[in-house]
Amino acid sequence: ERLASEAREARAACEARAEAARDAETAARARIAEEADQTPDTLRAALGEIDEAAPVDTLEDQIARLRAARDALGAVNLRADDDKRALEAERDQLAAEKTDLEEAIRKLRAGIGSLNREGRERLLAAFDTVNANFATLFTTLFGGGEARLVLVESDDPLEAGLEIMCQPPGKRLSTLSLLSGGEQTLTAMALIFAVFLANPAPICVLDEVDAPLDDANVSRFCDLLDEMTRRTDTRFLIITHHAVTMARMDRLFGVTMVEQGVSQLVSVDLKHAEALVA
Repeated sequence: ERLASEAREARAACEARAEAARDAETAARARIAEEADQTPDTLRAALGEIDEAAPVDTLEDQIARLRAARDALGAVNLRADDDKRALEAERDQLAAEKTDLEEAIRKLRAGIGSLNREGRERLLAAFDTVNANFATLFTTLFGGGEARLVLVESDDPLEAGLEIMCQPPGKRLSTLSLLSGGEQTLTAMALIFAVFLANPAPICVLDEVDAPLDDANVSRFCDLLDEMTRRTDTRFLIITHHAVTMARMDRLFGVTMVEQGVSQLVSVDLKHAEALVA
């Protein structure tokens, strides 16, 4: 009877320990589900190999270190997926814009290259025309000599400078700055009219261009004006005080003051006046 009593006590103790173990397991499962949002089996699979013989204190220390590492990560960003999708969409948009920009840059560079090529061709063609006209007009104005335009400082016509080389009769070939004032004026007029012959304009205004010229050169200048009038449809308006120039014009416009402080515009048609005299 004593053995039976001891057996019942032992059985009761075993049942109590089993119940306590089941309660501990249930509590552990609930704790795992609450803290890790996993089942014990999935948590064990995630943790990999575990040394089940390790002391409890070692496991507790390891758990504490893992919890500290987890807490150091900070709070969970519940919008991380939405933010990721938004950033990916923005990245894709920027990539598309980058591609469009690169294509636009390529087309722009191709357009610039095409314009530069066409510009060089047109510039060289215009330069040859103006240069030929300039040489002819210079020789006509000076009664001889030679002149030409030279591109300097660069092999690219779009970046090159322009040098005026001229040689009046009886002088050495030199640049425009080494000529006298009258020679510079005549040379400049030859260049201006050379451009007009290449691309005539409807009106050309010349203000006191004959001021530094003597009478002989003024006559040459007027002869050149007559030639330009014959070869082009340009109307030349000359502002001058030189009697020789005024005498060679078709029509004169002047301001006179018959009474003190009262100005009056006067117009004279010289060709009509010549017809009346004749």
